[in-house]
Amino acid sequence: MTQPPGQQPPQGGFGAPYEPQPGSYGPPTQPPTQQPAQPPTQPSGQAAGSYGTQPPGPYGPPPPAQPPGPYGPPPAQPGPYNAPAQPGPYNAPAQPGPYNAPAQPGLYDVPTQPGPYGVPSSPQPGGPAGGGGGGGFFRGRRGAVIGAVLGVVLLAGGGVWLATGGSDGKKPTAKTSADPAPGPSTGENSKGKEKDPGPGDLRAEADGINAGRKAGEAKVQWLQEGGVDLPRNGESVYGPWFVGDTVVKAMFHTVSGYSVADGSQKWSLRLPGKLCGAPSQATADGKIVFGVQSGSGSEAECNGLQMADLTTGKAGWYKTFERQGAWDLLSDTAMAINGDTVTVGRKTRTDAFRVSDGKVLFGKLPGNCQPFGFASGPLGIAAASCQTAADDHKEQLVERIDPVSGKVLWTYKVKKGWEVSQFYSVSPLVVSLKKDRDWAVIMLNPDGTYRSQLAGGTENYRVECDTDLITGGGNLDNCLGVATDDRTVYLATKSDESDATPTNKIVAFDVSTGQARWKAAAPAGQTMMPMRVEGGRLLVFVESSTKKAGAIASLPPTGGTPRLLLRHPDAGVRTERSLFQPRVAYVNGRSLLMSTSISGVEDGDEERAKSMEMFGN
Repeated sequence: MTQPPGQQPPQGGFGAPYEPQPGSYGPPTQPPTQQPAQPPTQPSGQAAGSYGTQPPGPYGPPPPAQPPGPYGPPPAQPGPYNAPAQPGPYNAPAQPGPYNAPAQPGLYDVPTQPGPYGVPSSPQPGGPAGGGGGGGFFRGRRGAVIGAVLGVVLLAGGGVWLATGGSDGKKPTAKTSADPAPGPSTGENSKGKEKDPGPGDLRAEADGINAGRKAGEAKVQWLQEGGVDLPRNGESVYGPWFVGDTVVKAMFHTVSGYSVADGSQKWSLRLPGKLCGAPSQATADGKIVFGVQSGSGSEAECNGLQMADLTTGKAGWYKTFERQGAWDLLSDTAMAINGDTVTVGRKTRTDAFRVSDGKVLFGKLPGNCQPFGFASGPLGIAAASCQTAADDHKEQLVERIDPVSGKVLWTYKVKKGWEVSQFYSVSPLVVSLKKDRDWAVIMLNPDGTYRSQLAGGTENYRVECDTDLITGGGNLDNCLGVATDDRTVYLATKSDESDATPTNKIVAFDVSTGQARWKAAAPAGQTMMPMRVEGGRLLVFVESSTKKAGAIASLPPTGGTPRLLLRHPDAGVRTERSLFQPRVAYVNGRSLLMSTSISGVEDGDEERAKSMEMFGN
């Protein structure tokens, strides 16, 4: 997925505190004209890392405080490339997320805030796994971690269906699995080699890991290979989305649905073009709209939209939209779903369509301030950019917009020079802002007025905002390692990279005051990251080390020592760590790891590369 301006928190320390300026919040207003500035630069992509499993350890004490700010009761919202206890697509969690999945029956939990792929505490079709409060899906860090540092002050089955269709704009046609699928060596992206025999059976590998399990460790329920022939440089993986007993992933030209129970493929859908975007959540009834390229080669343009039913794998409507001007043509897309509306944001505007039938709902809005990206969920929360001079989009707003009419309901004016980076949560509304190398996290009330900002003290903090590993893009609701509920924001500290056995802490911040309430230490020699809040407890992922596999644990609302919920088998740590920068989802006692990108050197490598691993007791 591509990503609008200001997606990643900057590396390094935080600058002076972000202070709200008078007149910067309230009803919708257009900002005054200002002197021209240089166009914003695209943020760099982020790297991920590995996960580890080990018994949790005691957690440490609580920290300092910060100036309060009123925050009203947060609205519920949904929550990859990862559904929540609330509605959202990938199911919608109470918070946004890159692919947040709702807590649907038998699936992953969902967060109450957005999250690129969190599973909601309450299941919803189409949502990624997340939990109610914070990010749902969590992606580990296999390589370099793109984290930000909070300085002294935080600135603030049916049968298998195959849809075939080219990039000519024709609607894909559904075929049963009896119909021959196109061979991997055909098409413009073929490497020109003989057809590879394709993915193999990984049951033996899973059985071998399970045979070496120790007491208390979960089983590897199934392993899944990539199964799609890809270009030499590989492709990013979108999802997972959970719908009922199906988990869905999308990659290149293909969307596939697998049985949550045994990993068997239930359906496969061939898209009319290469994937170039996807919302983090699906609608409550499991519908989603993918961004696809039209044209080929240097003429390829990300201006196609393909609706799909994630329950059946059938394709729905297809249409293209017009991109105008250099800024629009060059900018990445940020996609979100709010109810029955899908929005496609770019640097200069957002176009909205009805998911159910593709009807255009709105395009460019009146005035010189235009939304460039929404967070998925029940509310239309958007980041907007104001063109105050030619090619200058530096003045930004946070807005609540009616996702059907495009009417702006309220506007919060971001302090001059600051940009909206991510929405960590929609309910409560937690916004990440950046200014050069400064980072701020602020909370807004439900009416858009300023509430508070986080005070980070002397700690460095790690937040991983999921990006398309090939194009460097992403959505505005795609950060992992952040969780919220109506009272608390949870962040993980950054471990000391020079430490041979790195460890870290989770810090709980009061939403109303921004003050740190407590700190909880990870097990010795391990790190952990928040996933979401479920049943009043914070779900965390304990990351793997070279010898210990990953684990899911929980923390009570008062902090303390984590309680182990599910431990991955140490005998399979090498297999677990072979998944590239995986997203992690946890639902109904199962955890899923999914690679965020797949590539290979020799033809067929990418088909055999492991893409998903499911654990359960």
